[in-house]
Amino acid sequence: MQCALTGDELAFRNQLRSVYRDEIPSEIRDGVREGRELGREALITTQRILNAHRIAVPDWPQQWGGRDWTPIQRHLWHDEMALASVPEPLTFNVDMVGPVIARFGTDEQKARFLPPTANLDIWWCQGFSEPEAGSDLASLRTTAARDGHHYVVNGQKIWTSAAQHADWMFCLVRTDPAAAKKQAGISLLLIPMHAPGVTVRPIELIGGSREVNEVFLDDVRVPVEHRVGQENRGWTYAKFLLGNERTGMAAVGRTKVALSTIKARARQTRVGESTLLDDPLFATRLAELENETLALELIQIGAASGVKAPTSSILKLRGSQLQQAATELMMEVAGPAALLSDVDQWAGRSTAAYLNCRKTSIYGGSTEVQRGIIVSTILGL
Repeated sequence: MQCALTGDELAFRNQLRSVYRDEIPSEIRDGVREGRELGREALITTQRILNAHRIAVPDWPQQWGGRDWTPIQRHLWHDEMALASVPEPLTFNVDMVGPVIARFGTDEQKARFLPPTANLDIWWCQGFSEPEAGSDLASLRTTAARDGHHYVVNGQKIWTSAAQHADWMFCLVRTDPAAAKKQAGISLLLIPMHAPGVTVRPIELIGGSREVNEVFLDDVRVPVEHRVGQENRGWTYAKFLLGNERTGMAAVGRTKVALSTIKARARQTRVGESTLLDDPLFATRLAELENETLALELIQIGAASGVKAPTSSILKLRGSQLQQAATELMMEVAGPAALLSDVDQWAGRSTAAYLNCRKTSIYGGSTEVQRGIIVSTILGL
């Protein structure tokens, strides 16, 4: 595999750096670098700047804002974004519902939804998980009964990230409760969050943030033209969507930035007559994480030209493990100050980062689910 960049690739990287560092407001990038929670407007501002430069949705069809980039260019786009502490384009829009509508939606749906989705004029959330139907997503029980030109939707979704900000939700519903297989009889609907019968209730996480929610759907009427693709084929579209989601969850760039920060902080942390970075055990653990992150990055580059579900499962599984390992090292560097956010803000935020990162091995398909996919699909066991 080619590791050194060509002249054209270096020029491409410099163009990206110019946009990321010169166009994105410094206060937004500082917030990302320091681990502060960004507000809705900061994310909208960032995505609209990226979209104005045609680098918000490079993986979409060119007709809708995509770019004919090489795998290396796609990797540089994502990696340099992380290194510059630029908030990533909203994954629900860019990696999930956008590609599904572009591939499976009607011409009318594409024209109506794709441009505002790319520009974050529409903020989407994901209505998949339910109580007792998270990793076993096919067990979902939210129903959509046909009533003329509408579906009447009833049920509950949970762990719905950013639902408090969202304008629309792409939602898996059961349209044929009598289907022989639980994966059958599921459809994908686009539901406006302001529709009568939609209620959002926040869930406070262990780290203190309120980024996820419960969403209750009580007799919500959804026009049939808001269904994506064919009725009862929603599981096919969900698998396509989850493949894109799991690839992005590798978060290689963010892990590289986190490890770089950990190294810098360890170099400043005194332990007796030396620093924490001088400790052979700590330095070895850090070096191993850096090497493992590089290995995952090479897998991601190799997969960039056409990710298949098993590859995305490897990226999601290993990426989750490395993110969690990085936050463990972060807590070790912070030491007792991790409990004193008013003394050292970085150290204090390391506690919330550690606690929040426990979820990475659950959402988007748990570690156990990813291992099952790898065992059955790649190893053939």
